[in-house]
Amino acid sequence: MPCIFTWHFFMDNNGLLQQLFRSEYNKIVSVLCHRFGIKHIENAEDIVSETFLAASEHWELRGIPENPAAWLFTVAKNKTRNLLKRHSLFEQKLTPEFKAGQPLYEDMVEIDLSEKNISDSQLAMIFVVCDPVNSVDVQVALALNLLCGFDIQEIADAFLSGREVIYKRIQRGKLKLKEAGIKVEPPGKQQIADRKKAVLTTLYLLFSEGYYSASQHVTLRKDFCQEAMRLAYLLVSHERTNGPEVNALLSLMCFHASRFEARTNEQGELILYQDQDESLWDMALVEKGAYFLGQAASGEQLSKYHLEAGIAYWHTQKQDTREKWENILQLYNQLLILEYSPVAALNRTFALGKARGNEEAIAEAEKLGLTDNHFYHTLLGHLYTGMDNDLAIAHFKKALGIARSNNDRQLILKNIKAVTSR
Repeated sequence: MPCIFTWHFFMDNNGLLQQLFRSEYNKIVSVLCHRFGIKHIENAEDIVSETFLAASEHWELRGIPENPAAWLFTVAKNKTRNLLKRHSLFEQKLTPEFKAGQPLYEDMVEIDLSEKNISDSQLAMIFVVCDPVNSVDVQVALALNLLCGFDIQEIADAFLSGREVIYKRIQRGKLKLKEAGIKVEPPGKQQIADRKKAVLTTLYLLFSEGYYSASQHVTLRKDFCQEAMRLAYLLVSHERTNGPEVNALLSLMCFHASRFEARTNEQGELILYQDQDESLWDMALVEKGAYFLGQAASGEQLSKYHLEAGIAYWHTQKQDTREKWENILQLYNQLLILEYSPVAALNRTFALGKARGNEEAIAEAEKLGLTDNHFYHTLLGHLYTGMDNDLAIAHFKKALGIARSNNDRQLILKNIKAVTSR
């Protein structure tokens, strides 16, 4: 059974190993899978796990090396060669026709951990992980584990699921990839065309899991967003995968992430958009979002990521004018025509209320009939506030009975208190 590595055990006082595990685990696993194939993924994971175990023991006795990442790469190379040597000697003993003097297998293999090969290997692994042989939920779990270095328990916490469920999901995903004989290689034009939608969907869902997560683990949520952005940036950094849709997705992520610090208070409770402290918005990320949105303007295809990035852009504009909300409303109109979703329809209704008044928004919202959705009742609660406070409270109470996360319930209770005190 492959080693299920948990970096919490290997924490040093400064959290350096935790940080390195997050940043370097996926690099080494990707390079080894790129070199030896997906069928050896468990061996690759074991090698990396043993490397970090060696680091925790060695560094405690002798101190942290001058270049910790380089130290990990060197040890990983040596452990790979040792593994190959054991296999080679085993084959030599069992194969009578093994030629005398033939070099051992590990002497014929170079483990290339150069920056370029790491980048190429990670790009290859993105397209392997997002192969449609697996369902979308399995692709996301594999991405978190193999591409981002999150352990089983972290992923289970994020999805509010059991550890065993996530473990089995990931193991099934790996098995399917091996059975299908998926090659770990830089994607060609046809492969990019065939899998681009799955890749972008996985990164979009990975970011969304961080940004809209029901998990109470705020640091983990930020890490999910950062990893999704890192992988999206990897795509725009390669000529073959750098296209308008990828830039639009990265733009969308930048705009949303720019408001991350303003979305919760010190107790971890959600803060509504209109109540956010704008001084906490990261304007450097807003500028990056604008840059990638500009890059996304090339070509003739308009994707949902373009439209959502446009909506997210307007949310980073601090003025609360009817023109702003009218622009957001029109973008939602286009988005619903291109790709309808109940969530987008609800969000459009909020923009409609801001642009044209609550009465028109209520009429549109009630047409949706999403009575089993707590966001639906929360929205109607806000729209009815000041018009019919009793009805507003009734909708908030319905939302309270449906909401699953503590954050959502706490926010709804605050809304009920605010309306009651009017």
